[in-house]
Amino acid sequence: MLRLRLFTPIRLPSSRRHLFTTTSTKMASSSSRTYADALARLSLLQSNRAVTSLFTADSSSSTKDLNALAIPEMLAWLARAGYTPSSLYDSGIRVVHVAGTKGKGSVAAQVASIIEKATGRKVGLYTSPHVVSVRERIRINGVPVSREVFGRYFFEVWDRLSEVARREGMKEEDVDGAGGKPFYFRFLTILGVHVFVSEGVKDVVLECGIGGEYDATNVVDENVVTAAVVTQLGLDHVGMLGDTVEKIAWNKAGVFKRGVKGFTRRLDGQPGVMRVLRERAEEKGALLVEVGDEVVQAWEGVEGARLRGPFQKDNMALAVGAAREHLIRTGVEFEGEFGKEGTGYAELLASMPDAFQVGLREASLRGRSEIFTDGDGVRWFLDGAHTDDSLAGVSKWFAQQQAETDDVRVLLFNQQERDVATLLGALLRPTEARFTHAIFTRNEETPAEPGSPRDMAVQNQAAETFRGARPDTAVSVTDSVSSAVEQIKEIAVEAKKHGKGCVVLATGSFHLVGAVLRTIDHESDDLD
Repeated sequence: MLRLRLFTPIRLPSSRRHLFTTTSTKMASSSSRTYADALARLSLLQSNRAVTSLFTADSSSSTKDLNALAIPEMLAWLARAGYTPSSLYDSGIRVVHVAGTKGKGSVAAQVASIIEKATGRKVGLYTSPHVVSVRERIRINGVPVSREVFGRYFFEVWDRLSEVARREGMKEEDVDGAGGKPFYFRFLTILGVHVFVSEGVKDVVLECGIGGEYDATNVVDENVVTAAVVTQLGLDHVGMLGDTVEKIAWNKAGVFKRGVKGFTRRLDGQPGVMRVLRERAEEKGALLVEVGDEVVQAWEGVEGARLRGPFQKDNMALAVGAAREHLIRTGVEFEGEFGKEGTGYAELLASMPDAFQVGLREASLRGRSEIFTDGDGVRWFLDGAHTDDSLAGVSKWFAQQQAETDDVRVLLFNQQERDVATLLGALLRPTEARFTHAIFTRNEETPAEPGSPRDMAVQNQAAETFRGARPDTAVSVTDSVSSAVEQIKEIAVEAKKHGKGCVVLATGSFHLVGAVLRTIDHESDDLD
């Protein structure tokens, strides 16, 4: 175990020091301690996008150097906030750790919901990204922590880190700023740990941010982790994780722990991925549980689940195994076949207790398979899918919902950082999805200032690609979500004149989904 003196600074080579700490940014005043003040300080921290930009797919030696620093640095930040892996064990926290490319957030939410419904205990859930409020990332029994709770614990962590910086000799006027603080995701991970420990939460589900082996959440060890999950894998964050799905599998399998069961879907169409996952499980001493296609396809799933879509059955199957393992390892006993060691996975799914079914049915996350009708009667389908596989799944989900309707169908789409042509191909291909209108927007909520036009190259490329694939669709571009929403309202009014409804699929980015919710859902939980 890495042992660090709490107040000893870590001196990194100057070329790498920016990964460990953010630039020093002062706050105008440190006396105010409101929730808004917490958000203002959080905004000073180095963003995830700035960190991932340090990794490029063609600089493998640099990537290795940066990855090698990740866990030692995170352990150091954790120690500065007053925690170590052994202190987490002593606190009684036990963790289900979830990694993957597609479905990891859903699985994490499902596992947490099952544990809560099966035990009545406090269950902590840490996920990312958030869609509307940063508080969505830290939940207890499915509910984001309150503004008051978030603000109080935020400043407890902020002050601990500031005090370390002060003792290390940082200038007093800089102590309360971003200098001497980790980047955004690391800080929120530490905050999540602090909230759960302080609130007496013992059952925790952690979703990885990016990868697994070097992810900030991977500071929990085999004494704390009760089960690990690797969901469906695909190409994503290739600069950090590798440019093949096998390399990505290697990274994701970093959540496997010695003596702990790791659950994954056995995908016969990805033999290279399965080989890597098996090798990594053996290397780490984990017990790999593979859930086969035949098991999931034969299982009827859970009707009425809030996390909808045909792909959710895969996620639910993994969640059942991981939640069961966690509960058994934390002292819960089950009757019948479900409680027997060695029961086949098909039998487990068929014999799960009612509490598991309720947990699966009630699990939810904002911006994942979310459906609601706005005040103008427009029915919205929202999902932050942003990879080939996830968009293909969303397409099937949306098509199933609209199979028997003659409504006007609008696609609202943006993905600012990935290959738009490939993503649109994935969205349109599975079901020959039909849209009467397609709107390609940037993620900003309000229009650009006069005389300051935004770069619309991505949106124009997407529109051109879509017109080539669906020439009968009315295609347009816009520079803001509010402008897109106004356009959709006009489409809905025209549709109503012809006795039709209007349905919208908003997808491609969690940033887009969040902007949509903030624009049209004024009763939203939080408008951070």
